[in-house]
Amino acid sequence: SQVGIASFGKHFPAQTSQAELTQVIQKLNQDPQVDGILVQLPLPEHLDSTSLLYQTDPSKDVDGLHPMNLGQLLRGEKGLRSCTPAGVMRLLQEYNIELQGKKAVVLGRSILVGKPMALMLLEANSTVTIAHSRSQNLEVITRNADILVAAVGKPNMITAEMVKPGATVIDVGINRVIDEAGNSRLVGDVQFDSVAEVAGYITPVPGGVGPMTVAMLLQNTVERWSSLIG
Repeated sequence: SQVGIASFGKHFPAQTSQAELTQVIQKLNQDPQVDGILVQLPLPEHLDSTSLLYQTDPSKDVDGLHPMNLGQLLRGEKGLRSCTPAGVMRLLQEYNIELQGKKAVVLGRSILVGKPMALMLLEANSTVTIAHSRSQNLEVITRNADILVAAVGKPNMITAEMVKPGATVIDVGINRVIDEAGNSRLVGDVQFDSVAEVAGYITPVPGGVGPMTVAMLLQNTVERWSSLIG
């Protein structure tokens, strides 16, 4: 409400069927009062999240995950961008991190973060490498990065030895772990304390990329509304 967006959520029991959710999405597609639709992932295992994303009107897909919006990103065309990668790009922009010609490594190849992140960095004229769980000599790859984006979902996977001195490290991972005292806490994919001593810039977890994801979701919603009113 602080940015002038009226939002509402539709919550369903875990056993809700695919057909029921599809019907709800179709009604939202047709509602002229609804400017943006977000399907909150992950969904229960019996539901096909890909199919539900396909059902969403691409012009209302404010999470930027519909194939049409991802295709526009691939082609370098204007469109609704995936929120988390877009948030990372905005963060890099705000801190004046040079991207053109720099070596960027993206750890992770998901459609939510890894693949669109790599495309956005490529669009910014970075030299991009995508690494993942099957990549060999991972430490060699990451130590070559001027910009390192970790989005693999493995707590504290990235150590100081894997980071080039002065590199910009963006931690997209959000992992809940139990510490020695039995307390639950959130950590990223990066060992923050040790890597912070090596990196030029580093984002914390929580409080780093997460708020930027929300900001980009709001931006997508406002841009979609603006396109309708001219």
